[in-house]
Amino acid sequence: MRGLYLVTPNWDDTERLLDCTRAALDGGVALVQYRHKDASPDLRRRQGAALLALCRRYGRPLVINDHLDLCLTLGADGVHVGGTDASVAQVRAALGPGKIVGASCYGDLELARAAERDGATYAAFGGFYPSPVKRYSFTTAPDILLEARSQIALPLVVIGGMTPRNAVPLVERGADMVAAITSVYGSADPTCAARQFDALFGAQRKTCANVTGAV
Repeated sequence: MRGLYLVTPNWDDTERLLDCTRAALDGGVALVQYRHKDASPDLRRRQGAALLALCRRYGRPLVINDHLDLCLTLGADGVHVGGTDASVAQVRAALGPGKIVGASCYGDLELARAAERDGATYAAFGGFYPSPVKRYSFTTAPDILLEARSQIALPLVVIGGMTPRNAVPLVERGADMVAAITSVYGSADPTCAARQFDALFGAQRKTCANVTGAV
């Protein structure tokens, strides 16, 4: 697991969501997470199914935020769980060994160690920077990645106000994936925004206008 981890915004407009996600996939997204906190069950099911079909065409995994039942219904590639959701152990038991189980660990190494013991596929840390989407009551120190790298074997995901520029020190400290929402979905050019994130992981750097300052 390495590269841009794309997280969807709370958009009810499914066509807009698909068009922007498709453009980002063209730019080099490694994994997509479907996250819509305000959607009705019917909208969540329809958007999840459409995103899964899109990700299948690009050969990229789709994980579902929080909703284990939706993942099972759709046959998606996995689930991401937060601190108030079902436990990593419960989700792993329900999904079996072949699916992705991601865990939000915030700024807590013990949560990451527990997630690894319980069968998580990756550990997500953050928020590192202010975010207009996910409100954090704390700021995660970048050096937690150095500690995590020395203590756990899981891939490390970083989230919270990510831009191609401010993600650099986190990738340098060992982040395997950078999770972004607004920097891509709020960009005038989602393809180029995705390419700039992809460049952090060794891809050829592209010069793009109107994307580097997004949050």
